[in-house]
Amino acid sequence: MTTVVLVDDEPLVRLGLGMVLDGSDDIEVVGQAGDGEEAVALVERLRPDVVVMDIRMPGTDGVQATRRIVESGLPSRVLALTTFDLDEYAFAALQAGASGFLLKTSDPRHLVDAIRTIARGDAVVAPRVTRRLLETFAEHLPTGDSPAADPRLARLTDREREVLVEMATGKSNAEIARDLVVSEYTVKAHVARVLGKLELRDRTQAAVFAFRQGLAR
Repeated sequence: MTTVVLVDDEPLVRLGLGMVLDGSDDIEVVGQAGDGEEAVALVERLRPDVVVMDIRMPGTDGVQATRRIVESGLPSRVLALTTFDLDEYAFAALQAGASGFLLKTSDPRHLVDAIRTIARGDAVVAPRVTRRLLETFAEHLPTGDSPAADPRLARLTDREREVLVEMATGKSNAEIARDLVVSEYTVKAHVARVLGKLELRDRTQAAVFAFRQGLAR
């Protein structure tokens, strides 16, 4: 059973999300919060598998709450909710450590799938949304031919760098295996080593890292 905490400042939104998740036999909503401050306290107490976090809230917003949850070392992973006209918040949430983001206009089934994916330790990054974020906020990324390299990059082999770039485009292990002509098991091992060597939590952080280092555009 995957436990979930819902965070949104609008009670009707939380009600709607709860109704969607109640239809899943493997997901249980164990708590709800109306703002970021309340969310952090609730997550510390309940330690859910996934936190569905609204980004734009009064007071302590979803970005601040996400950063505090991730930096606290809690096992809970954060799925940020956003809309196209608030892309800057989604990008900030990824930088804060969210394991993915989902549009509020998405099909309800996508929310269920995203929660299951994040609970497994993977990430939810829609490539088309990622491209829009990067186009909109390119000024936050390195410019020129020689961006300042993070020293952790030196830990990667050439093949691991290839896998990192593939991950940055939002490809699955199966897609990466097909592109690099290796087995899916081999890709899974490479992904684990990349995350370990770069000291990153999941594929979403790896994608942000790759773009910020100028390895992917």
